[in-house]
Amino acid sequence: MAKKKLARFAEMLQFDNVVQAASEDVVNRRHPFYGRWAEDFFGSSNPIVLELGCGKGEYTVGLAKMFPGMNFLGVDIKGARMWKGAKYATDNSISNAGFLRTRIELISSFFAPGEIDQIWLTFPDPQPRKTRKRLTSASFLNRYRGFMSSGGKLHLKTDSTELHNYTLSLLKANELPVEEATDDLYGRGGTDKILSIRTYYEQQFLNLGKPIYYLRFRLDGAREITEPDDE
Repeated sequence: MAKKKLARFAEMLQFDNVVQAASEDVVNRRHPFYGRWAEDFFGSSNPIVLELGCGKGEYTVGLAKMFPGMNFLGVDIKGARMWKGAKYATDNSISNAGFLRTRIELISSFFAPGEIDQIWLTFPDPQPRKTRKRLTSASFLNRYRGFMSSGGKLHLKTDSTELHNYTLSLLKANELPVEEATDDLYGRGGTDKILSIRTYYEQQFLNLGKPIYYLRFRLDGAREITEPDDE
């Protein structure tokens, strides 16, 4: 297994659709692509959509195939998982799908204000004991707020009741607009075909009979987001 991971890491270095950034290169400083991802990485002016915690990149690649007029960038620290999506996109010439290997805590170093059109959070770690580490915590939403476009949307898919309810509570406390919310995405029927893309972990949850939660909401770019009082 270790040899397989090392081989994948080596192959990733050769992929044109992958950016790997060492933490020391972006802590308290901007990445060279900051504000220039469309022109310098994707080579187009199309809107950019992030998948944070992309894992194997199923959503990044699936959305890129579905929407050729948009650019999709999967972000994760796990290179061995990301390799699968990056290789598929390379082998199939999916030029509007790319990958960024970094810690999501450092995401503000990569994108300029208004640079990102949408964010997908696909089955992030619910962090039951560490609220501040949840990717929908006030701390992270304020990071996203710094680079989201006006009216930019966030999508959350999760099997975690706790994360779903926590996020709804935070949105309500901050009066942030929720466009769609369901506690049983496939049981009650999604309203958009993009929701039918399933990640590896999502399929495992479905096989166990677990319901999938989905939220779509927008951030208020002019107001600091705070944690709910009960947190």
